Amino acid sequence: MFILTILGAGLSQAANADETARKCLYSLILADSEEAESTALEELNELGDPIIIDVVEAWRVGKIQSSDSKSEVYVEVGLNQYEDLLTGEIVVPAEDSEKNRASRKLRKKLSRIVDLLDLKSPDPAKRIYAAEKLGMGQNPDYLAELKELSGKQSDSNVREAFEKAVAVSLLKNGTEEEKLESVKVLGNLHAFMARDLLVEIQKEAETNGNAELVKASTDSIRKIDSRQKLLDWIGTFFRGLSTGSVLLLVSYGLAITFGQMGVINMAHGEFIAIGGYSVYLVQDYVVQNYGADSAMYEWYFLIALPFAFLTTAIAGALLEKGLIQFLYKRPLESLLATWAVSMIMQQALRLYFGAANVSVSSPEWLSGSLNVGGILMSYNRIMLIGSAIVVVIVTRLLLSKTNWGLHVRATMQNRQMASSLGVPSNRVNMLTFAFGSGLAGLAGAFISQIGNVGPSMGQTYIVDSFMVVVVGGVGNLIGAAVSSMGIGMVDQVLQPLLGPVMGKISVLFMIILFLQFKPGGLFPARSRSLDD
Repeated sequence: MFILTILGAGLSQAANADETARKCLYSLILADSEEAESTALEELNELGDPIIIDVVEAWRVGKIQSSDSKSEVYVEVGLNQYEDLLTGEIVVPAEDSEKNRASRKLRKKLSRIVDLLDLKSPDPAKRIYAAEKLGMGQNPDYLAELKELSGKQSDSNVREAFEKAVAVSLLKNGTEEEKLESVKVLGNLHAFMARDLLVEIQKEAETNGNAELVKASTDSIRKIDSRQKLLDWIGTFFRGLSTGSVLLLVSYGLAITFGQMGVINMAHGEFIAIGGYSVYLVQDYVVQNYGADSAMYEWYFLIALPFAFLTTAIAGALLEKGLIQFLYKRPLESLLATWAVSMIMQQALRLYFGAANVSVSSPEWLSGSLNVGGILMSYNRIMLIGSAIVVVIVTRLLLSKTNWGLHVRATMQNRQMASSLGVPSNRVNMLTFAFGSGLAGLAGAFISQIGNVGPSMGQTYIVDSFMVVVVGGVGNLIGAAVSSMGIGMVDQVLQPLLGPVMGKISVLFMIILFLQFKPGGLFPARSRSLDD
C-alpha cells in the first residue's frame, strides 16, 4: 500500500506539472500584450516539463494554430491531426483557426528556455547531463542560471555536477581569483571532463609566469589522474569478477561430470546452448501471450531460470541412461561418443531454431548500469556475479549436507564399495550427471543476457571450462571456483595491455607453465579409491 501510495503521488505530481506547462504555453501563445507575454515566459522558465520542448518546436515550424472565436490552441501531431493544447485530446480545429507564429524576438527567448529546460527536469540524470553540457560550453549567458540552480539541488550527485559546471564555466568567464578557485574545485571534485581545460590553463599560466595558478592546475591534474587510475583498477577488478563468474557458471557443471564422475563430456557446450534457448522459448511465449510491454515480461527471466535448469537436467539424465552409463572408466570412448552427440545436438538446434542467432532481450530491471563513484556496472554483470556465488553455496550445501551428496561422494570414490553398502549407484550417477548438466543450462540462461544465443554458443566456453577444472584440481569444486576467478582476473588485466588475442594466448601459456609445476592443479585430489 505504501509503494502504491508513493507511485500514485508521483503520477499525480507528473500530471499536475504537465497541466501547468500546458496552461503556461497556452497563455503565451494567446498573449495579446508584452506584459502578458513576459508573465507567461517567467512562469515557463520555472518549469521543466518535457512537453515544453515539443510545443516550442511545433511553434517554430508552423504547426500551431489558434482560434480567436473559441480561444483555443491546436498542436499538429500528425497528418491533418490536431490536439487541443490545454486538454491533450485529439480535436477538429475551429473553422476560423489559423497558423500562429512566434516573433523572432520571442523565438530567441524560447530557445534559451529550451536550452535550460533539462536543468529543471525531475530526472536527476537529465539535470546532470544538462549541467555538464552547458558548463563545457562555457557560455557566459548560462553562468548565472547554473549558479542559482546549484544551491537548490538536494541530490548530492546533481549538486556536484552543477558545481563542476560552474567551475568549468568560470575558467573562461571568471576573474583571476575565480579562475584560481575553480581550478582547485575541479581538482577536489575529480572533474575528468575538465582535464584538458586544466592542461590548457597550466600551459597558459606557465607562459604568463603565474606560479600560483601553475601549482594549482598541476595539483588538480594529479588528483584527477590518481582518481582515474583508481577507477580503472576497480573497473578491471569488476570486469575480472564478471569474466570469472561466467567461467565459474560454465565450468561448475563440468567440474561435477568430469571432476567428480570422471566423464569427459564434449557435449557440455550444447547443454549451455539448451539453457540459452530455454530462455528464448520462455521469452517468446510471454511476448506472444502477454506482450513485450506487459508486467509479465518483467518476470519472464526468473521463470526461465528453473525451466532452463530442468530442461537441461532432463536432457542430461537421458544422455546418461542412454549412453554414458556404459562408458564409465572408459574416458577415450566417452570423449568420442559425447563429441558425436555434440555434433548431433548442434545440428538439431540448427534445424529447429535456424542457423542464425536468436534475439533474447533483458527485462527492464536488468537493463542499464549502476554508477558507483564514476564506475559503470551493468545490472546484467552484477546479477551474474551474485548468481555465481549462489551456485557455489547451493552446490556446496547439496554435496556436503544432504544424503544425496553423501551418496555422490561415496559413489565417486568407490562405486563397488558404495553399491555393496546399499547406495543406489545407478540412480546416483544419473542424478549427478543430470545436476551437472542442469548447471550448464543455468549458465546458458545467464549468458543469454550478456551474449548471443545460437547453436554453437557453448563451443566458445568448452575449452575454457576444461581449463578451469584442470587448473583448480580435478574433482575439487572449490578449486574450480578459485581458478575461474583467477583466470578471469588475469585475462582482464592482460587484455588491455596486450590486446584480446595476445591476452588470451598469454593466459593459456601461463596455465601451461603452471601445470608443469603443479600438474594436480591448485587443489590436487587425494583419493583412497580402490578403483585407481
